[in-house]
Amino acid sequence: MASTTAARPTVMLAMNESSRARVLVPQVRARLERVATVLPIGPGDAFLADPEVRKALGEVDALLTGWGCPSITPEVLDAAPRLRAIIHAAGSVKHFVDPAAFERGIQVSSAVVANALPVAEFTVATIILSGKRAFRLSAEYKLSKHRPDPSNVPGNYGSTVGLLGASRIGRMVAERLRAFDLEVLISDPYLSEAQAAELGASLVDLDTLFTRSDILSVHAPLLPETVGLVDARLLGLLRDGSVLINTARGRIVDADALIAECRSGRIDAVLDVTDPEPLRPDSPLLELPNVFLTPHLAGAVGNEVARLGELAVGEMERFAAGAPLRHVITAAELGRIA
Repeated sequence: MASTTAARPTVMLAMNESSRARVLVPQVRARLERVATVLPIGPGDAFLADPEVRKALGEVDALLTGWGCPSITPEVLDAAPRLRAIIHAAGSVKHFVDPAAFERGIQVSSAVVANALPVAEFTVATIILSGKRAFRLSAEYKLSKHRPDPSNVPGNYGSTVGLLGASRIGRMVAERLRAFDLEVLISDPYLSEAQAAELGASLVDLDTLFTRSDILSVHAPLLPETVGLVDARLLGLLRDGSVLINTARGRIVDADALIAECRSGRIDAVLDVTDPEPLRPDSPLLELPNVFLTPHLAGAVGNEVARLGELAVGEMERFAAGAPLRHVITAAELGRIA
């Protein structure tokens, strides 16, 4: 539905100062100011604590939110009767946008796609390197000071990659893996066989995914029903010498079961996320040579963060023009997004 707001909407920025500087780089901020009146005031830890912010909310047509945004409660919505859009220059809106916003017909948009892209790129890179067991061999090389023999490395040609979850990131990974000579399997209760085929993958059940995969990459959202989903039983189904990659959330994988499998040397793991995060200094995962750890860097970092601002300001340009937003989040999605 097209917006009915004025051609030049009034926007309040609702993100911390660090995020504002990283997301709204000068050229992106200039684009925003060409189409919207940006209020010089915004919330700190809460929208309604500051009388000036409370008063300014009455003028607001749109909120441009980001990391550090306080909760948008029904009381905040009451104080912003003109509000027609919440445009989030980051990932999930689930933890700060009250469902009342959807009930009141306010458009909610997220830059989750812009944050998903670097995760997908990172994952594809780790899949290809894992096919050559590059991480394990690198660790062995450093520890032994002698070059390991790569003749028994399985390689990538014809290998089977399993994707646990057809999230935005999971779909992006599947699409990008088309460029390689790999068999791609995917398991997701909300995906049909036809949709999997469109992604270049075959839809399988969870047990089949773990039994057949040489490399298993986790892309499920963290929900109550996915906490500990990858448990000892599923990990036990992985082939000897296989690799588990997790760029989703650490709590999806049973930490003790993963440590036991990696400690045995039966499987390798590439972990950008862990449980807990960060790891305790005495965690075995920090010492195991078949575990490759990165510090939750797969998502947007450095200059990649500006992509989030570009997407959000693009949405604001469409809002100002009365055009439909491209990255809308619906109330129906809230129950199954992270």
